[in-house]
Amino acid sequence: MPELPEVEFAATRLREAVTGRVIARIEVLHPSPRRHLPLAACRAAAGLVIARVERRAKIQLIHLADGSVLEVHFRMTGDWAFSRIGDPPPRFERVRIETTDGVCVSLVDSRAFGLVRRHAPGALVLPPIGPEPLTDAFAVAAFHTALARRRGPIKPALLDQKLVAGVGNIYASEALWEARISPTAPANALSRARVERLRDAIRLVLERAPRERYYARDGEPGDDEWRVYGRDGAGCRRCTGTVTRLAQAGRSTFYCGRCQRR
Repeated sequence: MPELPEVEFAATRLREAVTGRVIARIEVLHPSPRRHLPLAACRAAAGLVIARVERRAKIQLIHLADGSVLEVHFRMTGDWAFSRIGDPPPRFERVRIETTDGVCVSLVDSRAFGLVRRHAPGALVLPPIGPEPLTDAFAVAAFHTALARRRGPIKPALLDQKLVAGVGNIYASEALWEARISPTAPANALSRARVERLRDAIRLVLERAPRERYYARDGEPGDDEWRVYGRDGAGCRRCTGTVTRLAQAGRSTFYCGRCQRR
């Protein structure tokens, strides 16, 4: 699943490709995205300039010159493919945006879970989202206060986008390993010092995510670079322990029981 670094990279590529261009047409090529982007919404966007592209958590926002917004969420397997009008369409193309000067941007999505939705001018309302982790808004004091209200284990808490924006399953496991905190540790029992260490670890794993890992030739992450994620049964990269897989809230968690303490 694309997480914050992947979505940020995708939004950057989209921004570079389409900002300032005029939409010629939008075509929906699969029944699933058509539920959120009907023909009338596609027609309403035609002829409008793409003013800017923003990212909020894992959501991409394409702002149009009339004040309307195209909200894009990759969900499980979405991504952008870029081409020129007339080129062969990419595999798993679900939504196509064409500009008047020949640029073609396709939402490719093998599982067709991705979402594209048009919001009329002034109508965009996003769900509650926490601070962006790579900004000053992600402060230790507020993070500690928010965690103090959580009775469950820390790993599922990190996946709540109301707590911190854009942290998904992979990076939650990686950050907890970096911070030497067990994923089963009660969120409300973490000391301020441990919360600060976790905040710094979240920033570290997000900042060091290289583009090459996520946009390799086959489009798959380089799993050999993870410290713990997907390494069940392998030796810990830091100590003599063994990486263990644990199911939490329906998701796979990976951690080292020797150096990650409750």
